[in-house]
Amino acid sequence: MVNRQFVSLRLLNQQLASPQMSSPAEVVSYMGAMQAQEYRMMRWAVAMRTRKPSEKAFKKAFDSGQIIRLHLMRGTWQLVNAEDYWPLLDLCAPKALATINGWMASNKISIPDDEVTRIREVLVQTADERGSATKEDFAQALAERDIHMDDHRLSYHIRLAEISGTLCSGDLLPMKATYALTANKVPRKTAMSRDETLLLLTRKYFRSRQPATLEDFVWWSGLNIGDCRKGIEMARLSSVRLQKDKRTFYVTDDCRTRGFRKGRYLLIPPYDEYLISYKSRDVVLPPDFRHKAHNNSGIFQPIVAHDGLICGNWAPFRESCHAEFFLGEHDIDLKDEWTRYQNYAK
Repeated sequence: MVNRQFVSLRLLNQQLASPQMSSPAEVVSYMGAMQAQEYRMMRWAVAMRTRKPSEKAFKKAFDSGQIIRLHLMRGTWQLVNAEDYWPLLDLCAPKALATINGWMASNKISIPDDEVTRIREVLVQTADERGSATKEDFAQALAERDIHMDDHRLSYHIRLAEISGTLCSGDLLPMKATYALTANKVPRKTAMSRDETLLLLTRKYFRSRQPATLEDFVWWSGLNIGDCRKGIEMARLSSVRLQKDKRTFYVTDDCRTRGFRKGRYLLIPPYDEYLISYKSRDVVLPPDFRHKAHNNSGIFQPIVAHDGLICGNWAPFRESCHAEFFLGEHDIDLKDEWTRYQNYAK
């Protein structure tokens, strides 16, 4: 059920309308965690939420360890701020590990503990020697020790090393992910209690995604429903309802309500938090057109939003702007937004 007031609130609080942030690290910290499935487009997802979009600023923050990329929630890639890395890893690792083990079981892959230990030693040594190591570097190092495995199995070893806090993202390359030793990039500081971290994550989620439901938070965080209810209670959030809708949406006391202006088009990357943060995607995307934005297998497309309502698709990697609209009539030139997208990489 599209609700114009809720649409504008989501745009404002997601920092997609009148962004308040000055730096990529500030954006990622504000959002709590940001989906980073698409290695190239995660940069635009962060940049478009800053006042002055810049890929160079993103790379600087990424390479210096202010921003970390890892498999964290729902077994998928996220960006987190360095200050939140260890608390969120401690909170989310048990569910993330259960997800990975479930996937391995469904693919009939079993990795015994002694293999984990043996391979982990090679991953650590390679990352330590290179500073930033690619998956190909790991495969070569293993081959030099006469250890051979397929790409799928190696990927699981890398994920297990991430979840254990051994490996995290290395330097940003144009196309390939790299890995570094977490101890060298994000030293552990004073630990937070589980409740403190749960409260932190709850506040960051609802501050940046409001209005949102309990079900939205459960989906996004990958935590169990009891934890999510507890987080909402500790955060003391206010609740609102859509007319003729039984769902309860939550907002914070500092919900942004000013700064929205009509007529704005946004070129939103695939897997962006504007959609992937929620189960209640019908707030901004009519259900009849859901297949245009994502499929049931979790593949999300680049989307165009007009005044926050998703109405089309666009092609990020073409030399010129190309968009196809599936909702409404749009005899419009997207030159300004395309130029903004093109300029952020300069």
